[in-house]
Amino acid sequence: FFSSRRRHTRLQGDWSSDVCSSDLLGKDPDVRSVGESNKVSHVSLATTEMYRDKSGATKTQTDWHALVLWGKLSDIAEKHLHKGSLVYVEGKLKTRHYDDKSGSRRYVSEVIVEQIIMLK
Repeated sequence: FFSSRRRHTRLQGDWSSDVCSSDLLGKDPDVRSVGESNKVSHVSLATTEMYRDKSGATKTQTDWHALVLWGKLSDIAEKHLHKGSLVYVEGKLKTRHYDDKSGSRRYVSEVIVEQIIMLK
């Protein structure tokens, strides 16, 4: 499941919202060093919803969510998480923007993870 709590905040021009979710990781963490003593990990989380369409057929829809883990959480991800890991995460949903190589503005939504629990 993927849920967004009702509290929204605006920080430095970006919107954020609290989220919690649990499901499977779609890839191994991509870990990078930032500065001399900090790490950041990027990983994707799949959430799948099952429902019935108008004819009664069961359908599934999978959405992918970008997760960002900093510091000690990044260390944990690097050591213990891999593609297919079942996890529960809590964090802030942040949307940021950047200009790509052609000068087009791109928007990215990410969950900045504040807590992670390994379920399997």
